[in-house]
Amino acid sequence: MFQFWVSLYRKYAADSERGFERMENPGYRSGSFDSLHQPSDDDDDEMVDIAGATLDFSTTDDDPPLSSGGYEEHSSSSRAGGMNGNGPSKLVDPLEDPLPGVGTYEDFNTIDWVREKSKDRDRHREITNKSKLSTVALLHSISDAFSGWLLMLLVGLMSGALAGGIDIAAHWLTDMKEGVCLVGFWFNHEHCCWTSNETTFKERDQCPQWQSWAELITGTSEGPLAYIMNYMMYIFWALLFAFLAVSLVRAFAPYACGSGIPEIKTILSGFIIRGYLGKWTLIIKTITLVLAVSSGLSLGKEGPLVHVACCCANILCHLFTKYRKNEAKRREVLSAAAAVGVSVAFGAPIGGVLFSLEEVSYYFPLKTLWRSFFAALVAAFTLRSINPFGNSRLVLFYVEFHAPWHMLELAPFILLGIFGGLWGALFIRANIAWCRRRKTTRLGHYPVIEVLVVTALTAVVAYPNSYTRMSGAELISELFNDCSLLDSSQLCGYKQPTNASETGVGNSLADRPAGEGLYTALWQLALALVFKIMVTVITFGMKVPSGLFIPSMAVGAIAGRLLGVGMEQLAYYHHDWFLFKGWCSPGADCITPGLYAMVGAAACLGGVTRMTVSLVVIMFELTGGLEYIVPLMAATMTSKWVADAFGREGIYEAHIRLNGYPFLEPKEEFQHSSLTVDVMRPRRSDPALAVLTQEGMTVEEVEALVESTRYSGFPVVVSQESQRLVGFVFRRDLLISIDNARKRQEGVVGASQVVFTEHAPAHAADAPPPLRLRGIMDLSPFTVTDHTPMDITVDIFRKLGLRQCLVTHNGRLLGIITKKDILKHMAQIANRDPDSILFN
Repeated sequence: MFQFWVSLYRKYAADSERGFERMENPGYRSGSFDSLHQPSDDDDDEMVDIAGATLDFSTTDDDPPLSSGGYEEHSSSSRAGGMNGNGPSKLVDPLEDPLPGVGTYEDFNTIDWVREKSKDRDRHREITNKSKLSTVALLHSISDAFSGWLLMLLVGLMSGALAGGIDIAAHWLTDMKEGVCLVGFWFNHEHCCWTSNETTFKERDQCPQWQSWAELITGTSEGPLAYIMNYMMYIFWALLFAFLAVSLVRAFAPYACGSGIPEIKTILSGFIIRGYLGKWTLIIKTITLVLAVSSGLSLGKEGPLVHVACCCANILCHLFTKYRKNEAKRREVLSAAAAVGVSVAFGAPIGGVLFSLEEVSYYFPLKTLWRSFFAALVAAFTLRSINPFGNSRLVLFYVEFHAPWHMLELAPFILLGIFGGLWGALFIRANIAWCRRRKTTRLGHYPVIEVLVVTALTAVVAYPNSYTRMSGAELISELFNDCSLLDSSQLCGYKQPTNASETGVGNSLADRPAGEGLYTALWQLALALVFKIMVTVITFGMKVPSGLFIPSMAVGAIAGRLLGVGMEQLAYYHHDWFLFKGWCSPGADCITPGLYAMVGAAACLGGVTRMTVSLVVIMFELTGGLEYIVPLMAATMTSKWVADAFGREGIYEAHIRLNGYPFLEPKEEFQHSSLTVDVMRPRRSDPALAVLTQEGMTVEEVEALVESTRYSGFPVVVSQESQRLVGFVFRRDLLISIDNARKRQEGVVGASQVVFTEHAPAHAADAPPPLRLRGIMDLSPFTVTDHTPMDITVDIFRKLGLRQCLVTHNGRLLGIITKKDILKHMAQIANRDPDSILFN
């Protein structure tokens, strides 16, 4: 099978151009070139529908679009053709004189990977040949080769700097909900009390320089009035931050909402969402991410940071010609940027590279792996230099457990994996149902009200419970913590040891009976678990930047800590049970509840996202707990297996399907026994396939055909009678070329013949000159026979990134299969609505 793919790729890789797929697309307009949607630097999308209701944001985005609209060079295999005639005017050849817009793509359409890679090979071959002729050309060749590494350096530096600023600002605004620093309002709570000489060990958070809102307004920090005042100010700041976040998103950058990972996955598969990775999106997402995290909503900044890093990469790509003008090359950079996003989110550069490879990227060559690693390293170094956490560590949740885990503990670890899988499956179904309700009801028409209501509900319920009031990252850090004798946390509210034998060895403590403080903490954690499970379902997908990593990890960490404390108490009171006999003696430190929290966090995150290898690496990079890989692996795999039993889609794939994006999931197997003739268009009841003939049609007839259809491309045949396939031509390139010929070539009128042959046919002296368009035709479109099994066809589409494939029988053209046709067919097989596939 591998040799089959290699031979197939080699057969077609040398071909220079690939045709646009012929498909029905509401985004295409009939008529002349002027009616086409032109890619420009001042273009933004007006109708956006991402994880929610359709909103009309008619703003102007001055960012360079993902699909550049500049002059594109055609590749070498089509150099025989041109656009010329026998008239007295100057002949027009689109190969020697490139036309603006030829070779570019419409918005909400898929790129042709093979064509883009062929263009890059031709460009590289030309640079290599020229480098042998002069020193200047040699220097240009060297700079071209080095430009990819320079771009990775810039992406890492920019993403790391933005992530550091986001961390610092979010920490400051989160603390502002509770009080303000009198020395300088720009200090957060920790920095305000950093140099104070009046703090004590037990109350190291308290210092005269930091005052709560109750102290500032009422003059007292104790009593019911002070509590109510702090409560009200907490709600006020939460609502203010949430309102600013949703208003900025609504007014300036609608694409800044949500996680961004489903759309990044779709873009990396070749889909174009112009403006999604632009400057306005970057600016607004960076600002609103800080506000959304600070509002106290059950969301994280990790997913949106992937979007921020990809925005940085897309903007910086426009500094380098080979990335600005080639969509496939740009997506290699975006794959590396996804790794950078995870690297700066968790301080996990290796995990970021594996995350991009396993979860996000569609095309990931070996050189992209190296460059991803380099960019993630630069980003992590930049973040470490900024030191946003103030602890001189890159890891977010540093752990130092003193007791090793025992083999018998794998049973509760697997139990946590089962919980994580059940939670993941439940969350995906509940969240997709809620988002679908948002899209199909009036709820989606009021995003600001929805955000404010959810924020108010979250703030009112969260404030009385200290474990829901603190930020998600602070909560996870608290749950991962291993208790020591001097620890003042409520989770360490054990009864103090009465003799020396119970103090343990070194820094570790022997298992101790739970005290009143611990029982109170457990009740609060149980309530926090229920609250987090419910509120995260309705929060993810709102019109504010929202990540899912931290909320999912928080749910798992709470469940793991509860189970860990339960196991610890069982070991203390029943150390003679068969489960503990032989390895847990009285006075020993047997169970580490913080380890259970860490395993539970990995299990729940794995159940929601279905990550495996990258998740384990992220977790040990995140915590520094390298010796706990086996428990993490056991829980993660169990979580994936259990969640897959209820449905193989992770949360990101589910949102891709909800939004109708044309994404062929590479992990999903096609098991139906249908043939291409069952899926291709036209069907038996449909009109005949709209085609162009290689000669004999006039400009007027071609324009009439284009205006009467909404297809993005047309097969070219020898004649209507023979239907022998010659090539494929794009609708967009056809209109651009005809419009350009009318302006630049004399004598081209509606009666002029359009020919796709190498040599123009003879014509009468008084006839208008013909219009030759062979140069814009794909001479070797991909074809399959009508009896090719669909599983082979689907694999061809996945592995080669095709947009469309023509179906033939004994060389005669029968029909066409597009990616949209395949997705609709797969939806019908799965008993889903095929009309849910909205884009091509």
